[in-house]
This record gives sequence, C-alpha cells and structure tokens, in this order.
Amino acid sequence: MASPRAAAATCTAGTANDFNGDGLGDVVLADPDAAVNGAKKAGLVRVVLGGGKGVSEISQATAGMSATPEAGDGFGTSYDTYDADGDGCTDLVVGTPFEDVVTNGVDLVDAGAIYVIHGTPTGIGAGSAIVGYTQAAFDTNSSTEAYDWFGFALKAGANASGAPYLVVGVPGENVTVDGTTYGDAGCIEYSQGATTTGVSEKDPGVPGEVEGNDKFGYSLAGTNRYFAVGSPGEAIGDEAFAGGVSIFSHTLSNGMPTPLMGLDQDSTGIAGTPEAGDGFGTSISMTGYRPSDQTYNSDVLLAIGMPGEDVGTLADAGGIAVVRVQPSGAYTQVTAADGSTADVEGDAVAGDFMGQRVAITNTDTNVVTVSANVRLAVGEPGKDTAKAKDAGAVHIFRPLDAAIGAADRSLIRGSGLPGTATARDYTGIALKAGSTYLYVGVPYSKASDTSKGVLYVVPWTDADGTTSTGTTTYQPGSGGLPDAGAALGAIG
Repeated sequence: MASPRAAAATCTAGTANDFNGDGLGDVVLADPDAAVNGAKKAGLVRVVLGGGKGVSEISQATAGMSATPEAGDGFGTSYDTYDADGDGCTDLVVGTPFEDVVTNGVDLVDAGAIYVIHGTPTGIGAGSAIVGYTQAAFDTNSSTEAYDWFGFALKAGANASGAPYLVVGVPGENVTVDGTTYGDAGCIEYSQGATTTGVSEKDPGVPGEVEGNDKFGYSLAGTNRYFAVGSPGEAIGDEAFAGGVSIFSHTLSNGMPTPLMGLDQDSTGIAGTPEAGDGFGTSISMTGYRPSDQTYNSDVLLAIGMPGEDVGTLADAGGIAVVRVQPSGAYTQVTAADGSTADVEGDAVAGDFMGQRVAITNTDTNVVTVSANVRLAVGEPGKDTAKAKDAGAVHIFRPLDAAIGAADRSLIRGSGLPGTATARDYTGIALKAGSTYLYVGVPYSKASDTSKGVLYVVPWTDADGTTSTGTTTYQPGSGGLPDAGAALGAIG
C-alpha cells in the first residue's frame, strides 16, 4: 500500500536502492532464519549504506514495529524496494509470511504480514517511520486467515507515470467459487496510488481456473508497465503442479490491474509439454525491452523457471524459457533452454533443478534493446561439482543470442564466484538482478568461513567473463557486519 506523500522532499540526491538519499547505492542483506532476542528463525534484515556510512539492523524488535519477534516468523523471507512516499529516499518493504496474527482472540498461524520501513536522510531502521500490514489491514475487502502466507512474495516499484505500486503474493489464500472453497488457490494484493485490490483467478479476465494448490502469487516480477504472477501449482489438463504464469498491465480497469494473458507449456509457441511437477513459474523475472520502432521500453522480457522439468528420463533436471510480451498481450518465446540444449555448458542431470531461480536484466534501457545488453542468470542449486554434491551453480546466458549456448558461462564457488564449493551449498537458490550487478546469495553455505550465509555482488560484465573488476562479498563478521545470523543472503 502506498504511503502518504511526504510534505517535503529531503533526499534530493537519491538513486535506486538509496535509503538515505545521498546518491550512493545501498545493499540489502536478508536473513530470515536469524534468531532475534532468542526467538529462533524470527528473521532480520541488514542494510549496508554506501560510502561506509554504517550498517543498520531491522527486525520486529526495531522501535516502531507493530509486532514482536517470534520463532519461525521469517521476517525477510521476501523484500523489495521503492519510494513509497515520494520523498526521494528509497523505502524497504519486508515480507514475514509465517507471522501468526491474533484476531478476535484467535491465533491465526502463518497468516503473514508485511512492513514498509521508510528511508530517511540519516539512514533506515532506528528512527524510520514503519507501517505494518496484515492482509485485512492492507486491503479492507479481504480477510486475514491462517496459513495464507501473506507476504511470501513481493514486487514493488513505480509505474510509467511514476506512481508507486506494490504487489503482495498470498499463495496460501483459499478461494471460494460457487460455494466451493479451494485450498491454497492463492491470490495477490495489488496497490497503486489510492487503489488497493485483491486479484485471484476467479476475477474476470484473469487467466487460469481456480483450483486447489495453484499457489497463485508464489512468485512475482514486474517493470514500470507490467507485472507477472507465478502459480507453479497450476494444473494443466490432468497434469498437477505443471504451473502457469499470468501477465498484467499496471493500467487500472474497473478498479483492478488489466489482465493481458496467461502462459504455460500448453500455450502456442512455448517449448515443452506440461507435465506433473514441472513447476513452470516457480521463479520469474522481468525486464524492459525497447523495440527498434519505439522511443521507450514498450515491451518486456519475461524469464520463467521450471525447476521440476524432466529432461528425457532425467527427473527434475529443470529448464527455462524467455518470452517477449507486447502491450497488446501478444507474446513470442525468444529462447528456451535446459542442460541438453546445444552448446550449453555442462549436461542435463537429474536433480539439478535448473530454473529454481531466474534473474534477467537489460543493462541499458535507454537504447533500442540488443542482445549484447541483456543478461540472464539461472540458478541450478542441485548441480554437483567433481567433489561436492548439491554445491550448486549459476548459469549466465545472453538470451537474445541466436544460439543461447554460444556465449554462456557457469559460475560456481571457486570458479567465477569467491569461496569454496561445499556439499549442499545450493548456490543458485537466491538470485536478484540489477542493471549493473547480479546479486548471488548462498544463505545455506556449508563452508566454515561462510556458515552463516554470504551474498556476492557481481558486476554483470564479470559474470559473463567480459571484465574482471571483482566481486564484493558480504558475510557476517566482516565489512562492519556483526558475526551473527543463520542464513544471510536469502533473496525471496
């Protein structure tokens, strides 16, 4: 929900991810498994201010919070940033999907909550205005219910007119149609300006059919013109958990964002065949695309992960697809890949879960989009190295190349990424794309020096081997970060 516009702009030098408005980018480090005041897995977020201006810790113990840390809350399971109040300071929204909410004396387990923490000229955290929302507080036409997981996924930003928007995933929402209630069908809560509304597959024009375990809202992605919602539990025909993705425009129609179309592996032109457990849409990511006949990014590129895809007889080898979406709702698959695709580095292996996370970016949205400016990172958390099972990897592609395997690269710890690959690191389980940097979290690192988690900030040009300027490493116990935590580097 957008917060009221500030009376005066005080962060005049602001840039993206700049919580104190000094013109220097800041870094968010989430640790949803961290203990807070003795409460295990209550969760916290740390913010490293650019220019060596300090590290802030934010949790439900921070002054101004409307809740207290409790075991298993998972504060920081998801997060995103935007300027909610228009003051020039970036604001942070944090999901706490496993928050128990007491309503009318009833403890609603894992109902979920979100918190908007406002940046200030002196930083973020202590001294920030903080607004917390349950689902019913966010959208007065909704209800707060147990196991909804409100805040499991988040996407925030500004639309093409500069108005802030916030999309909240509620994949555990039960949806009732014609007197029948479908458990975990899922929904989203959408806010833009003065409009806040819930959206599910029962709403007019929204692709798909309400079914149990669809988990609509499990994953989210967006740009200033569009956003997408993943429902990896969507049944396609008789194939349960095959998965689907719905795409919307931020243009409001009858009080809700405009549905454009839906995609699954049964859609015309989309590679593959829907099969049980594919999980199409488990992870999605979106970036702007400017055609040669336009002066702005009228289209988008949507990356879709399907980590449960079987490749031949190789169960859960995984795969990805990238789709270009136009304002009319027309779409074209521009590429698709798995470990067996020609010239792709490595091989398809059962249990690699390629596509568990995807992160796509256009590194220069000010010019007509060309292949050289678009990068895609694909997580393969089940990838084995020669010495370490499930060490994980991140695959880097140029998805607009004529052959996606022509210039791809695989990053593992110790080769392309700092550190040492260790069994069950699951590298590739946490990815986030910026225009200049790729953020790679290894929250479940088993290496002794990073056993509390680590985040690598990698220049995209380093990731694809063009440059070697160096990766910045954030880990507990160094760089001003306290030597505490459990899973730093989680990116939901």
